[in-house]
Amino acid sequence: MVRKIGVLGAGHLGKIHIKCILASEDFDLVGFYDPDEDTASAVEKSFGVRRFHSEDSLIEASEIVDIVTPTVSHFNCASKALRHSRHVFIEKPLTTTLEEASRLISLAEEASVKVQVGHVERFNPAFIAASKYLKNPLFIEAHRLGQFNPRGTDVPVILDLMIHDIDIILNVVKSGVKKISASGVAVVSETPDIANARIEFNNGCVANLTASRISMKVMRKTRFFQHEGYIAVDFLKKETQIIRMKDVGASPDPFAMVIDMGPEKNQKQIWVEKPEIKPINAIKTELETFSDSINNNTEPLVNIMDGYASLEVAYRIMDKINDNIQMLT
Repeated sequence: MVRKIGVLGAGHLGKIHIKCILASEDFDLVGFYDPDEDTASAVEKSFGVRRFHSEDSLIEASEIVDIVTPTVSHFNCASKALRHSRHVFIEKPLTTTLEEASRLISLAEEASVKVQVGHVERFNPAFIAASKYLKNPLFIEAHRLGQFNPRGTDVPVILDLMIHDIDIILNVVKSGVKKISASGVAVVSETPDIANARIEFNNGCVANLTASRISMKVMRKTRFFQHEGYIAVDFLKKETQIIRMKDVGASPDPFAMVIDMGPEKNQKQIWVEKPEIKPINAIKTELETFSDSINNNTEPLVNIMDGYASLEVAYRIMDKINDNIQMLT
């Protein structure tokens, strides 16, 4: 079933959403709204789509409201849409505060509609390829580094970048969070631009996350260490490597790295596999899976509770950073 969708926000990411929606057979794009006159005029001309002159009029014309506005406006936009009983796709982070997120959860339940949060890395083809190999990792190391860009500095780097990896890790580690340690520094903006967090889970898994928006290079890599091997995911290059140990057989690979495990133990060789990565447009895919969840009345792949869980951990990290800053001042 083709769904009528309207886009709130036509900035950098909003334009990408509009392109993806226009390229999809799942949606009828009714139009967009952006309060900036220059942006709205340029998008209307460039894409040839209808420009609405208020949030309310766009919401009224839509079945699905796609919210791609700055984080500080997420709550107001989403609450309006939910009060009109519209399905909502909302970019990450869900809201700026946990109180706002809780209120959205209540509004979504009252409206009996679907809400999906735009944690797009769940749809990264490298992560999709790696998912079937992830079995109870006990140590996870994530690096998400970017060059400085004023866009996104309305929130700390934890909400801007690290929250992607928080969502991935919470999705992979099926256990409650036991303890969080963190530190961070505000270098060029008013909130932390670089941060490190250590998350300890009840099942013994430990995740070490680093995020920076002031790096000289761009990196989005995560390694998942588990029994007899690890899985390396490069979210930027969309590459996955599976590195495992296996017994050396009767006819060992002459090019394999063989490890002598000592007397009375089988020799091991390092086995590297690069699973096939099927290229997909992650944003287009996440929007289409949301449409599927509405049509089939199933739970969205990244639902509002997932968005809340990531936000809750992000705020615990930020609280730890603030505690450390206060101790030093």
